[in-house]
Amino acid sequence: MLEIEEILRKVKHLEIKSRKAVMEKLAGAYHSSFKGRGIELLDVRQYQPGDDFRSIDWNVTARTGELHTKQYFEEREQTIVFAVDVSASMNFGTSKQLKRETIAEAVALLSFSASMNNDRVGLVLFSDEVELYLPPKKKFEHILRLVRELLYFEPKGKNTDFEKSLSQISRLFPRKISLFICSDFLNLSSTKGLKILSKKNDLTIITVEDAAETKLPKTGWMKFYDSETEKWGFVNASSDVVQKRFTTIRKTEIKKFDRQLKTMDIKRIALKTDSEVLPMLERYFSERAAHLR
Repeated sequence: MLEIEEILRKVKHLEIKSRKAVMEKLAGAYHSSFKGRGIELLDVRQYQPGDDFRSIDWNVTARTGELHTKQYFEEREQTIVFAVDVSASMNFGTSKQLKRETIAEAVALLSFSASMNNDRVGLVLFSDEVELYLPPKKKFEHILRLVRELLYFEPKGKNTDFEKSLSQISRLFPRKISLFICSDFLNLSSTKGLKILSKKNDLTIITVEDAAETKLPKTGWMKFYDSETEKWGFVNASSDVVQKRFTTIRKTEIKKFDRQLKTMDIKRIALKTDSEVLPMLERYFSERAAHLR
């Protein structure tokens, strides 16, 4: 069990790292890539050079005999929710950090970006069911608690039940939100739950994988342990046939998943435990902003 001082140190480190990146690179990109809830009329004033001709209020212009333009206010405040898989397989990692830590970094970056844009942020942690729900809030202390739970929450369930968890998440949010579902998606048997959520929400998928999950190290016979089923197995990792089949199966699974997401118009951010998180988020914001133009 980690000491409270170590927990606070890790949370503080991730906070400082995230806030610095947000201040320098992400806050503006976040703002331009997430639409507000709507545009409302703020005022009408006399036309000034440079005003958009399409904003002229012809009724007021006809009544006063002078050109007038409409001024609009964007109601920007949004609700951002992160639904994060905390099952046993997320505690795996063979390089810089665990899959769960990689997701925690991404969520911290996105959460501080949302906070700086005055948006509310919520968190759902799930395994074989929803285990923790932190309702969306704006407070800075709330973001810090969110980061702490991401790193250190101890789930009761070891497996992932996507259909049950996604169904519970859907019931938590009757109104439209911007929803990020974060997982390794290793045992996703059906995309039905994702499809339902995508119809009423702005849905983005964040996947995370470790290098050992895409390519086996050539170390002879290996003993494998499935942390979710708690079963052991053996395989000859030095066999070229095994190596090729393992890689082919994984690539096929990823391509199939991407095709399914594309048909539902769901965006995906692909993270790796041995790669930097920030560039992938910058790319996501850039592509999202371009799509909104």
